[in-house]
Amino acid sequence: MIEILLLGVLAGLGVAIPFGAISVLIVETGVQRGFGAAWAAGAGAASADGLFALAAAIFGVAAAVSLAPLALPLRLLAAGLLAVLGLRGLWLARRRIRRLDPDECCPPSRLGTYLRLLGLTVINPLTVGYFAALVVGLPDLGDAASRLVFVAGAFGASLAWQSLLAAAGGLLHGRASERVRIATSVGGNLIVLALAARIALQAAAP
Repeated sequence: MIEILLLGVLAGLGVAIPFGAISVLIVETGVQRGFGAAWAAGAGAASADGLFALAAAIFGVAAAVSLAPLALPLRLLAAGLLAVLGLRGLWLARRRIRRLDPDECCPPSRLGTYLRLLGLTVINPLTVGYFAALVVGLPDLGDAASRLVFVAGAFGASLAWQSLLAAAGGLLHGRASERVRIATSVGGNLIVLALAARIALQAAAP
């Protein structure tokens, strides 16, 4: 059982640690709104990882086969949503620079932040591709208890890493000046736009 738990932990860290659009959004949320909001964002991402781990544990290779036809639509959807988020973030930063709206007037609730990152991670082609590749080499996990241990390990490891990202962003929230927060917002959203463009180009490639 310990080996299965470690396998789940490695699977969770393997999908969580690579720095991508989801990581940028979690850190940027922490810088702008503090640790609590960033942790909610990270919990959403970790929940998506846990759901994929559950699908991998239950359905195995069948899950990878069923996800394969969705690769292109998911890439296009992810690119579009990331582009919208990046452009909206730049628009808000511009308003703050012009001091028309120093802070976002109606920030989403923590539940809304959780659900947004959950949805983005579910359609994130990197996450989908990772778990599709994982299930091909996943050994037989045995009974239901072993499968649950694997999922718990993957979810817990992902949540721990996302919490570290949230803490990093949250530390800057209380210490950074308004100019630094604006610069961080602009930089983070430019990275999100660049990642959206990359995903779109990969989807368009033959």
